[in-house]
Amino acid sequence: MKASGLKGVAVLGSTGSIGVNTLDVIARHPDRFRLVALGARRNAAGMAEQVRRFRPAYAALTDPAAARELTQLIAGEGLPTRVLSGPKALVELATLPEVDQVMAAVVGAAGLPSTLAAARAGKRLLLANKESLVMAGPLLMAAVHAAGAELLPIDSEHNAIFQCLPAGTKPGTPPVGVRRILLTASGGPFRDWTAQAIAAATPEQACKHPNWVMGRKISVDSASLMNKGLELIEACHMFGVPPRLVEVVVHPQSVVHSMVEYVDGSVLAELACPDMRTPIAYGMAWPERIAAGTDFLDLIRTGRLDFQTPDTTRFPCLALAQAAAEAGGLVPAILNAANEVAVDAFLERQLNFSQMPVVIERVVRTATGGTVSSLDDVLQADAEARVLAAEAVRAVAGRAVHA
Repeated sequence: MKASGLKGVAVLGSTGSIGVNTLDVIARHPDRFRLVALGARRNAAGMAEQVRRFRPAYAALTDPAAARELTQLIAGEGLPTRVLSGPKALVELATLPEVDQVMAAVVGAAGLPSTLAAARAGKRLLLANKESLVMAGPLLMAAVHAAGAELLPIDSEHNAIFQCLPAGTKPGTPPVGVRRILLTASGGPFRDWTAQAIAAATPEQACKHPNWVMGRKISVDSASLMNKGLELIEACHMFGVPPRLVEVVVHPQSVVHSMVEYVDGSVLAELACPDMRTPIAYGMAWPERIAAGTDFLDLIRTGRLDFQTPDTTRFPCLALAQAAAEAGGLVPAILNAANEVAVDAFLERQLNFSQMPVVIERVVRTATGGTVSSLDDVLQADAEARVLAAEAVRAVAGRAVHA
């Protein structure tokens, strides 16, 4: 039985940066939240530590070998935790009756089934898995509305937009009086690099973000500005606006997390230190506010706030994502799949940095496409795009590009 007044939470992607920060917020508020379940892909050692500390009822690793390792690591410790495994394990956690809130923080397309399941189960869905909306935005938004789920954005930019919109705005419904959404981007580690230097960038350089501590995949996406393109697509679905009303603005300090411009000329902005615990705490406690454990913003010390237009010549991934947003249908799912394959190839030193958008463009141009009518449509488009992307990697690379 759930303790009176406590919100049961399932953290999917618990061993990643969002998951770790979510657990930090939960630990600060034992009077509000109770961790029910942990879920991830294959980090058995990391999850074993979390299980020992938080003693959840459930822990799941989708990789069966990793789940067996987790079971062995915690065996004989008298813990109450039941270990689940397999591709449906995260879906099971997302739909547990004792879970009120689901932190959807599994990276990439792998997070879609459990995110969709949480929405269909009517949970408070704390969405940090942007790929779910990119791939299957119409399906996810329909599930949210049909089940009466609460959709709270956790990406710092979308969380900021949510805070700046009129009170009572419904997810997926065009907000009243809004002229533009200004989506801020740090510009990543290569913001001031030449095209030649960017082409020669290493995975280590791409993963060294100047402002945020993130996983490797999202760090590469930030460096290429693909992350901002995916966030643009996410914003269109989440806030019910067409792509032409979402403008990307480079803001190197990562202090203004996004802005909303109104028809009367007003611009509302949300400012905070670059710490993911702020949007996590806001989403978990909404409509209340609770302490997140973050530093407080010192504007005098910050000194200045700069804004620039993004350069889509040096960073063509943003333009590819903008075009996918305009095209709609299955094109964003195809774009996302091709990007995931290209990023993996870059991290494995099979592509150089500037070859990633070449691979992505080839796949988007040649994939079948179509409309989003069902989850099967999305999964088929995703699978086809991954095959095409693997072929494109081989064609574009020719040889390993980094020693």
